[in-house]
Amino acid sequence: MPKSTRYKPKSKRQTVESVRTLIPREQIQRRIAEMAREIRRDFPLEPLHLVGVLKGSIFFLTDLARELSGDVSLDFIAVSSYGDRTHTSGEVKLTRDLDASIEGRTVIVVEDILDTGMTLQYLLRVFEQRKPRRIRVAVLLDKPERRIAKVRADYVGFKIPNEFVVGYGLDYAERYRNLADVGVLTLGARVKKT
Repeated sequence: MPKSTRYKPKSKRQTVESVRTLIPREQIQRRIAEMAREIRRDFPLEPLHLVGVLKGSIFFLTDLARELSGDVSLDFIAVSSYGDRTHTSGEVKLTRDLDASIEGRTVIVVEDILDTGMTLQYLLRVFEQRKPRRIRVAVLLDKPERRIAKVRADYVGFKIPNEFVVGYGLDYAERYRNLADVGVLTLGARVKKT
């Protein structure tokens, strides 16, 4: 049975929040090991350049990189489309660019969640202009019900229902990233603190 944890932020007016476990950490780790094998099956000898989309992908990228054998390098890019809300604004903007060129490299874009697809569509356009040898996408979570853009991931950890998830790098207003499991966040009614 999924466990649920209540979180009560400290403020005068607080929202009662709860997180119900959707995917436990053990299941996440097993699937990441399988994804690493799938990637290496497709690219057995090639050096791989993993590009993590900050901040949500950090735990996924770290664990995936450790599972990959052979030559692996890392870089990061940051985009923003959520802010402090639970729904994407639809506007994607680059907030941190890559440190190194990806020209001629086999690039694996590592993303925490594929939701509307707007962020990934934007990133793929940016990356394709930079002439990588090959580009593939690995996502931990895929939420196909929300897809707007015509994009897909080459490697998918889990397909999930249309619920707002946190943990294992995913956040709500910069909180919950440190949870080891992926969980569904429920926001309750606002109550006045006495």
